[in-house]
Amino acid sequence: MPRKEELKTGNGKRVSQGEAKRKNPEQRGTNSEGRSRKDAGPGVRDRREAFPEDRGRKDAALGARNWKEASPEDRSRKSTVPGARNQRDTSPKDKKQKKETNQNLCPVAAKCGGCQWINKSYEEQLRAKSTEFHKLMEPYCRPEAIIGMESPAHYRNKVHAAFGEDRRHNAVSGIYEERSHRIVPVDNCLIENRKADEIIVSIRGLLKSFKLRPYNEDTGFGLLRHVLVRVGHATGEIMVVLVLSSPIMPSKNNFVKALLKLHPEITTIVVNVNDRDTSMILGDRQQVIYGKGYIEDRLCGMTFRISPKSFYQVNPVQTEKLYAKAMEYAGLTGKETVLDAYCGTGTIGMIANRNAARVLGVELNQDAIRDAVSNARRNQIDNIRFYQNDAGKFLLEMAEEKASLDVLLMDPPRSGSSEEFLNAVARIRPGRVVYVSCNPETLVRDMKILTKKGYRAEKCVAVDMFPFTDAVEAVVAMVRNS
Repeated sequence: MPRKEELKTGNGKRVSQGEAKRKNPEQRGTNSEGRSRKDAGPGVRDRREAFPEDRGRKDAALGARNWKEASPEDRSRKSTVPGARNQRDTSPKDKKQKKETNQNLCPVAAKCGGCQWINKSYEEQLRAKSTEFHKLMEPYCRPEAIIGMESPAHYRNKVHAAFGEDRRHNAVSGIYEERSHRIVPVDNCLIENRKADEIIVSIRGLLKSFKLRPYNEDTGFGLLRHVLVRVGHATGEIMVVLVLSSPIMPSKNNFVKALLKLHPEITTIVVNVNDRDTSMILGDRQQVIYGKGYIEDRLCGMTFRISPKSFYQVNPVQTEKLYAKAMEYAGLTGKETVLDAYCGTGTIGMIANRNAARVLGVELNQDAIRDAVSNARRNQIDNIRFYQNDAGKFLLEMAEEKASLDVLLMDPPRSGSSEEFLNAVARIRPGRVVYVSCNPETLVRDMKILTKKGYRAEKCVAVDMFPFTDAVEAVVAMVRNS
C-alpha cells in the first residue's frame, strides 16, 4: 500500500480552494472551494465558484451544462422518454402571465441568469431534466426515475454575495450579472437560505456607520469584497466569512458586536484576505475573529466539520438522497475493500465504512485531507485511512503493488476524470465502479472510455440537486464484464 503520502485517521481535514465569482449553477471542481469540485453544485445566479481543484470543481456549484430544450420538431412528436410529455407553444397572454409570475418569484431573474428555469413549473423542470438525461444515458442503460425535491426553494446552505458601490457610492450587494462583473443587487433569493440572505443585508447596512467601503475592482480602493455565509442544515450553526482586500479592518471588534446584536444566531465569524487581482473569491490567509472558525453539520447520521474553504454539498436534503443511491449501487456486504477517489473531506467514504471491511480515501488537496481525518475522528471511525495524492497515481501504485480493490467510489470535478485515472482503473480492475457526477456530459465521456476497458453500465439515476437551474447530478453503477 502506498505509504509515502499517507495520513492516518487523526491529523486533519479537507478544505476546498478559493471560490471564484460564481456565474452559473454548483457545482463541482476539485475538492476545495475554489476551482475544484462540484459545489456542489450549481448555484444560484449562474455562478461557478472556482475551486482550483473543487476537484478539478470550477465552483462547481454551479452549473452543469446547458440542457437544451427540444426543438420544435421534437416537440411535435410524442416523446418516448418516461416522464416527458408533449409541450405546446403558449399564447401571448400565457407568456405575459408567466413573465409576471417570474417577476413575482424573483424581480432580478432576467439580469441574474442563475435560475435559468424559473419560467417553468417544478414538474416541467423535472420532465425536461429527465428527458435530457435519458438521451445521454440511452446508449448505456435505462435510467431510473429522476429524484426531485419535495420543497424546491431556499435549498442553498452556502450563500455568496459580491459587494460594490453604485454611482452615488452607496453600498450594494448581490450577484454578478450573467457573463459580467456588474453586480445585480439582491436582498433575497428564491434558492438561497433565508437567514443567510438576511445576514448579508445586515452587513451591508452596517458599513456606512463603521465607515467601511466596498472594494472597487477598477480602482483597487475599498475593503469589503465578498461575504460568504454557510449554514448547517441540521445543526443551525452559521459561519460568516468577510472577504477583505486588506488584513486591517478598522473597528473590527465593534463591528462584530454590532452584527451579533442583530444576529445572535451566528456561531463564528472569519476574516479572509484576498488582496490579489483575481476572480477567485477566497484568498489564502484568514483569521478567526469570533467563535471557533468552523461550523458542524450532520449528514447521513454523521457529523462533518465545515471550514470556510471546505467542500460541502450546497443542498443537504438532496445530498442524503444522492449518497443513499451511491451506497445502494455499491452493494456493500461488509467484506469489501473500498476506495473513495477524489474524497474531499471524506463524506462518501465515511458513509461507506458502515458496510465495508476497509475504506481508503485519496485526495490531492492537503486541507481537505486534514478535514477528512478530523471528521473520521469526530465520528469515531477507525477502519478508514486517507492519503494525500493524485487519485490516478495512487491507483497505479496500488496496481503495481498488486493490491486488491473491490469497489471504487469516484466523485470527480465537473471536468470529469483524467485519462491517467481511467487507465489506472482498468489496471487494478475493481469489480464495481460507482460514479457520482455533477456534469452528465463528462460523465458520458468517461463512461465511454470505461466501456471500452471492459465495464458496462448496470443502472443510473439523476438527482435534482439544483432546482430552477439547468444543472443535475447523477449516479451510475458500472460492473466489470466477466
